[in-house]
Amino acid sequence: MRNRDENKELMIREKAIAMIVSEGFDGLSMQKLAKEVNISASTIYIYFKNREDLLNQLYMGVQHTFEKDALTGFSPEMSFADGLWLQWKNRLKNINQHPVAYQFYEQFRNSPLINHEDIKPATFRKAMNDFVSNAVKRGEIKDLSPELFWAIAYGPFYTLVRFHLSNANMAGAAFSLTEKKLKKALELVLAALAT
Repeated sequence: MRNRDENKELMIREKAIAMIVSEGFDGLSMQKLAKEVNISASTIYIYFKNREDLLNQLYMGVQHTFEKDALTGFSPEMSFADGLWLQWKNRLKNINQHPVAYQFYEQFRNSPLINHEDIKPATFRKAMNDFVSNAVKRGEIKDLSPELFWAIAYGPFYTLVRFHLSNANMAGAAFSLTEKKLKKALELVLAALAT
Protein backbone atom coordinates (compact mmCIF):
# COMPACT_ATOMS: atom_id res chain seq x y z
CA MET A 1 0.00 0.00 0.00
CA ARG A 2 1.27 3.47 -0.89
CA ASN A 3 1.92 6.09 1.75
CA ARG A 4 -0.48 8.94 2.26
CA ASP A 5 0.74 12.42 1.35
CA GLU A 6 -1.06 15.22 3.23
CA ASN A 7 -0.25 17.77 0.51
CA LYS A 8 -1.70 15.52 -2.17
CA GLU A 9 -4.83 14.93 -0.12
CA LEU A 10 -5.23 18.68 0.38
CA MET A 11 -4.87 19.25 -3.38
CA ILE A 12 -7.51 16.59 -4.07
CA ARG A 13 -9.88 18.23 -1.58
CA GLU A 14 -9.33 21.77 -2.88
CA LYS A 15 -9.72 20.81 -6.55
CA ALA A 16 -12.81 18.71 -5.84
CA ILE A 17 -14.47 21.58 -3.98
CA ALA A 18 -13.62 24.04 -6.77
CA MET A 19 -14.95 21.63 -9.42
CA ILE A 20 -18.22 21.12 -7.54
CA VAL A 21 -18.72 24.86 -7.11
CA SER A 22 -18.09 25.55 -10.80
CA GLU A 23 -19.68 22.43 -12.37
CA GLY A 24 -22.04 21.04 -9.73
CA PHE A 25 -22.00 17.57 -8.20
CA ASP A 26 -22.63 15.92 -11.56
CA GLY A 27 -19.53 17.63 -12.94
CA LEU A 28 -17.27 15.77 -10.52
CA SER A 29 -15.85 12.46 -11.66
CA MET A 30 -12.80 10.74 -10.23
CA GLN A 31 -11.19 10.80 -13.69
CA LYS A 32 -11.70 14.55 -14.14
CA LEU A 33 -10.52 15.21 -10.60
CA ALA A 34 -7.39 13.10 -11.10
CA LYS A 35 -6.61 15.02 -14.28
CA GLU A 36 -7.04 18.37 -12.47
CA VAL A 37 -4.71 17.30 -9.66
CA ASN A 38 -2.30 15.66 -12.13
CA ILE A 39 -2.43 12.24 -10.47
CA SER A 40 -3.84 8.86 -11.45
CA ALA A 41 -7.45 8.18 -10.50
CA SER A 42 -6.32 5.23 -8.38
CA THR A 43 -4.37 7.65 -6.16
CA ILE A 44 -7.64 9.24 -5.04
CA TYR A 45 -8.72 5.89 -3.59
CA ILE A 46 -5.77 5.95 -1.19
CA TYR A 47 -7.55 8.82 0.56
CA PHE A 48 -11.24 8.16 -0.13
CA LYS A 49 -13.21 4.90 -0.46
CA ASN A 50 -15.35 6.16 -3.33
CA ARG A 51 -17.02 9.29 -4.72
CA GLU A 52 -19.64 9.33 -1.96
CA ASP A 53 -16.96 9.09 0.73
CA LEU A 54 -15.06 11.93 -0.96
CA LEU A 55 -18.16 14.15 -0.96
CA ASN A 56 -18.99 13.37 2.67
CA GLN A 57 -15.39 13.93 3.80
CA LEU A 58 -15.27 17.23 1.92
CA TYR A 59 -18.48 18.41 3.55
CA MET A 60 -17.48 17.30 7.04
CA GLY A 61 -14.08 18.99 6.67
CA VAL A 62 -15.60 22.29 5.55
CA GLN A 63 -18.29 22.03 8.22
CA HIS A 64 -15.70 21.39 10.94
CA THR A 65 -13.65 24.45 9.94
CA PHE A 66 -16.77 26.63 9.70
CA GLU A 67 -18.10 25.53 13.09
CA LYS A 68 -14.70 25.89 14.79
CA ASP A 69 -14.34 29.41 13.39
CA ALA A 70 -17.93 30.36 14.24
CA LEU A 71 -17.48 29.29 17.87
CA THR A 72 -14.20 31.18 18.39
CA GLY A 73 -14.65 33.31 21.52
CA PHE A 74 -18.34 32.35 21.68
CA SER A 75 -20.28 31.08 24.69
CA PRO A 76 -23.97 30.12 24.85
CA GLU A 77 -24.06 32.21 28.04
CA MET A 78 -23.30 35.49 26.21
CA SER A 79 -25.93 38.19 25.97
CA PHE A 80 -27.96 37.75 22.82
CA ALA A 81 -26.73 40.98 21.21
CA ASP A 82 -23.06 40.22 21.91
CA GLY A 83 -23.37 36.56 20.91
CA LEU A 84 -25.20 37.23 17.66
CA TRP A 85 -22.73 39.99 16.72
CA LEU A 86 -19.82 37.64 17.39
CA GLN A 87 -21.51 34.89 15.39
CA TRP A 88 -21.99 37.21 12.42
CA LYS A 89 -18.39 38.46 12.59
CA ASN A 90 -16.93 34.97 12.97
CA ARG A 91 -19.05 33.56 10.15
CA LEU A 92 -18.18 36.46 7.84
CA LYS A 93 -14.48 36.07 8.60
CA ASN A 94 -14.67 32.36 7.73
CA ILE A 95 -16.61 33.04 4.53
CA ASN A 96 -14.17 35.76 3.44
CA GLN A 97 -11.22 33.45 4.11
CA HIS A 98 -12.82 30.44 2.40
CA PRO A 99 -15.35 31.73 -0.19
CA VAL A 100 -15.19 28.66 -2.45
CA ALA A 101 -15.54 26.30 0.52
CA TYR A 102 -18.55 28.34 1.69
CA GLN A 103 -20.20 28.01 -1.74
CA PHE A 104 -19.56 24.26 -1.66
CA TYR A 105 -21.00 24.07 1.88
CA GLU A 106 -24.17 25.83 0.75
CA GLN A 107 -24.52 23.59 -2.31
CA PHE A 108 -24.10 20.47 -0.18
CA ARG A 109 -26.49 21.67 2.54
CA ASN A 110 -29.16 22.26 -0.08
CA SER A 111 -28.76 18.86 -1.72
CA PRO A 112 -30.18 15.43 -0.86
CA LEU A 113 -26.64 14.40 0.14
CA ILE A 114 -27.02 16.23 3.46
CA ASN A 115 -29.26 13.43 4.72
CA HIS A 116 -26.55 10.80 4.35
CA GLU A 117 -25.98 8.68 7.46
CA ASP A 118 -22.32 9.79 7.74
CA ILE A 119 -23.39 13.43 8.22
CA LYS A 120 -24.09 13.81 11.92
CA PRO A 121 -25.23 16.91 13.80
CA ALA A 122 -22.31 18.57 15.50
CA THR A 123 -21.82 20.17 18.91
CA PHE A 124 -22.25 23.45 17.05
CA ARG A 125 -25.99 22.91 16.90
CA LYS A 126 -26.17 22.35 20.67
CA ALA A 127 -24.21 25.56 21.33
CA MET A 128 -26.59 27.52 19.09
CA ASN A 129 -29.70 25.95 20.64
CA ASP A 130 -28.42 26.68 24.16
CA PHE A 131 -27.58 30.26 23.16
CA VAL A 132 -31.10 30.92 21.85
CA SER A 133 -32.74 29.11 24.77
CA ASN A 134 -30.73 31.18 27.27
CA ALA A 135 -31.69 34.42 25.49
CA VAL A 136 -35.38 33.46 25.62
CA LYS A 137 -35.14 32.55 29.33
CA ARG A 138 -33.51 35.91 30.10
CA GLY A 139 -36.29 37.71 28.19
CA GLU A 140 -33.89 39.15 25.61
CA ILE A 141 -35.75 37.75 22.60
CA LYS A 142 -39.16 36.41 21.66
CA ASP A 143 -39.78 32.67 21.85
CA LEU A 144 -40.18 31.80 18.17
CA SER A 145 -40.20 28.61 16.16
CA PRO A 146 -36.71 27.66 14.94
CA GLU A 147 -37.68 28.51 11.36
CA LEU A 148 -38.89 32.02 12.22
CA PHE A 149 -35.92 32.64 14.49
CA TRP A 150 -33.43 31.53 11.82
CA ALA A 151 -35.13 33.61 9.11
CA ILE A 152 -35.00 36.76 11.24
CA ALA A 153 -31.64 36.25 12.99
CA TYR A 154 -29.60 34.94 10.07
CA GLY A 155 -31.60 35.59 6.89
CA PRO A 156 -30.44 39.22 6.60
CA PHE A 157 -26.84 38.22 7.32
CA TYR A 158 -26.71 35.54 4.64
CA THR A 159 -28.47 37.78 2.11
CA LEU A 160 -25.79 40.43 2.67
CA VAL A 161 -23.10 37.74 2.37
CA ARG A 162 -24.49 36.67 -1.04
CA PHE A 163 -24.40 40.28 -2.24
CA HIS A 164 -20.87 40.62 -0.86
CA LEU A 165 -19.59 37.46 -2.57
CA SER A 166 -21.09 38.51 -5.90
CA ASN A 167 -19.82 42.10 -5.41
CA ALA A 168 -23.26 43.38 -6.39
CA ASN A 169 -26.65 43.98 -4.84
CA MET A 170 -29.87 42.67 -6.39
CA ALA A 171 -30.07 45.72 -8.68
CA GLY A 172 -26.57 44.98 -9.97
CA ALA A 173 -24.90 47.94 -8.25
CA ALA A 174 -21.51 47.39 -6.65
CA PHE A 175 -21.73 46.12 -3.08
CA SER A 176 -19.23 45.35 -0.35
CA LEU A 177 -20.24 44.30 3.14
CA THR A 178 -18.66 46.71 5.60
CA GLU A 179 -18.79 46.55 9.39
CA LYS A 180 -21.04 49.63 9.37
CA LYS A 181 -23.59 47.90 7.10
CA LEU A 182 -23.37 44.72 9.15
CA LYS A 183 -23.97 46.63 12.41
CA LYS A 184 -26.99 48.41 10.92
CA ALA A 185 -28.47 45.06 9.87
CA LEU A 186 -27.78 43.68 13.35
CA GLU A 187 -29.61 46.62 14.96
CA LEU A 188 -32.67 45.89 12.84
CA VAL A 189 -32.53 42.17 13.61
CA LEU A 190 -32.17 42.78 17.35
CA ALA A 191 -35.16 45.14 17.27
CA ALA A 192 -37.25 42.56 15.40
CA LEU A 193 -36.41 39.80 17.89
CA ALA A 194 -36.66 41.87 21.09
CA THR A 195 -39.46 41.10 23.54
